[in-house]
Amino acid sequence: MTTDAEETTLTVDELAARAGVTVRTVRFYASRGLLPPPVIGPRRVGHYGPGHVARLALIEELQHQGMTLAAIERYLRQLPPGLTPHDLAIHRAVVASWAPDAVEELARPELERRAGRPLTAGDIDRLVAMNVVTAGDGETFRVDSGLLRLGVRLLDVPLSHETILAAREVLMEHSRAAARELSRLLRGEVAERAARDVKSLSAHMQPLVVQALLTAFQRSLREELGEWLTGSGTD
Repeated sequence: MTTDAEETTLTVDELAARAGVTVRTVRFYASRGLLPPPVIGPRRVGHYGPGHVARLALIEELQHQGMTLAAIERYLRQLPPGLTPHDLAIHRAVVASWAPDAVEELARPELERRAGRPLTAGDIDRLVAMNVVTAGDGETFRVDSGLLRLGVRLLDVPLSHETILAAREVLMEHSRAAARELSRLLRGEVAERAARDVKSLSAHMQPLVVQALLTAFQRSLREELGEWLTGSGTD
């Protein structure tokens, strides 16, 4: 969780407005341990940072998926320690992908508010190319809300547009293959169960599968990058 003083610049009111929730909701989550405490500044004013915003977005997404507060608490406790706001945004994007339809139609000002920044014409073009945004009528856009935060963060990644799109295709290809295999395994497991049991199992499995995929991918990517950097240093 980011706690640098230069980044912990939001008051509780500003945090609530940024996350689209009430101050009462923020304080309730904090009282349950779902949010880390703020950095206390002068005059005992609490200051919050990007990590708090990202964690709130993840909590709200988990609720949107129908998870109970107790299930959300268990999910957050099982997350690896030291996750960055970017890591939390990825978790939220993957969790949101379980939703049958996460597309909303937004006007340009609301799109920029959700993105947390002004968007240039070039930014919009890149979001469209990543299938995060689809141009609608006039100044309205169809937005995949589950991918918006991740797409916005990718705008600042120092990689070419072509590389980002190629990376997206790789991830989509392998995630579909993993989803097919997992679906096959689950179908075999629940074939003889009642519909209520199947829904209950699915609700419990979804966050566990998301976490397992992310953990496995992060570990594999860390190992691959480590081997690449080690090999580069010996040339």
